[in-house]
Formats: sequence, structure tokens, C-alpha cells
Amino acid sequence: MNNSILQIKELGDMKTIAFDTSNQPLSVALFEDDQLIDQRETNVQRNHSTQLLPFIDELVRQANWTPQDLDNVIVSQGPGSYTGLRIAVTTAKTLAFTLGLTLTGISSLALLASNVTDESAVIVPVMDARNQNIYAAQYQWQAGHLVAVQADAHMNLETLQASLADQKQAIIFVGEWQRFETQLKTAFPDAEFASDNLPHAANSLQLSKDSQELTNMADIHQFVPNYHRLSQAEADWAKAHPEDHGGHTYVEKV
Repeated sequence: MNNSILQIKELGDMKTIAFDTSNQPLSVALFEDDQLIDQRETNVQRNHSTQLLPFIDELVRQANWTPQDLDNVIVSQGPGSYTGLRIAVTTAKTLAFTLGLTLTGISSLALLASNVTDESAVIVPVMDARNQNIYAAQYQWQAGHLVAVQADAHMNLETLQASLADQKQAIIFVGEWQRFETQLKTAFPDAEFASDNLPHAANSLQLSKDSQELTNMADIHQFVPNYHRLSQAEADWAKAHPEDHGGHTYVEKV
């Protein structure tokens, strides 16, 4: 690969496309330098594979840009829906590879947490991972940066409750907390619950500047979703092949 494709550019001086398809909502944003130029969002049950590229094309055309004008692509790398993450990551990698863009991965939980601006609170983004499990983390604003004080993880509600049991600061839940509203409000009667629970790609640029996932590797195809748990295919395969001891997987994961 031409090394110029992987050249790291200054994030604050570029044209950027950012998107999130980690769950049902779809959000796409366009930036020039540090300014949000335009965004498109939807929260309907449609196939992101048929929506994402038209949204990108629409935004780029309305800005009077061409795809070749882009410098950077930011993508929510996970956790979330397996299908949604694959669509977003594959699209981002294709754009980066073919157009020579810088590729930055951000946490989809951090993107949700960024909806909350209270600097005195512990922000707990929550996603439904099915079977009474969740994806969750704990974030705080520190000196203007959103910092993970407990990393993104796949867990059950009991584990989340235990991790917050001794928390002295205010707690604010954001994301898909409504699906676990009774349990969370019973366990944390003093907690707050965000009203804006959709991911906004418009918040991606600042998160990308703090990200450790800036791609400068020899093979951009090593950039993969952060699933944070085995897929059902992996779990079924591992059950059927106990002698493998987890040495092989059907999907790449972190």
C-alpha cells in the first residue's frame, strides 16, 4: 500500500465525514476544520446498508464537495449491533482505503455519553445486548475531555449495579436505559436519566481527537469492530469444538 494513504493529518484542519450505525438510529455528520457543516439523522427500523451511503452522498453534494475532498472518516467502532457495526466499519474502511483518508474509531458508548455535559456526574451509557445483558461503561468530563473511568464492557445488570454501588457522585444514565427502567430506578433512586438518548455523529469530532484508535498501521484492513463479546456463531462453534480452547474465532473482536 502507498504509505501516503496512511499519512496522519492534523484533525483540526480537514474535511471530515463521521457516522454511527451501532444500533437502530443512524447519524451522519460533516465537518470542515472544527465546524459542523451539516448532519442527517434517523431512528426508524430500516436497513442501514441502504441508508448510509445515500446519506453520505447527500451531505457531500450539499456541501459542494466531492468524495476526493474528504480527508478523514470517523466511525463508531462498537459496541452495538453486529450488523450495524459491520456496515459502518466496512464503509469507513472502504472510504479510507480508496480515498486515502485518515480513519478514526470512537466508542459508540462514548458517543452516547457525550450527550451529557454535566462535569460533576458519572455518566453511564447503556445499550441493550439482549438476553438481559447490556453494554455499559462509566465516563466523566475531565478538563474538557470525556474520559472512560470504567471501560466499555458487556455485562449483566447485576454487574453494573455492583460497579456503581459505592459511587458518591451523581449518576446519569443515557442510552437505552428505558428497557431496564424499573431495575435501574429501583437500584439507583437518586440517579438521573437523560432525555436525549440517541447517538449524534455531530459529537464525533472531539471524541476522535481523544481516540487511541487513529489508524497508522501497515494494513488498514486490521481495523475491526469492537464487539466486546462473542457472536452467536462463535459461541455455537466454541460449544461444538471444546477442544479448540478458544484458539479460533469466526469474527475478529477486541
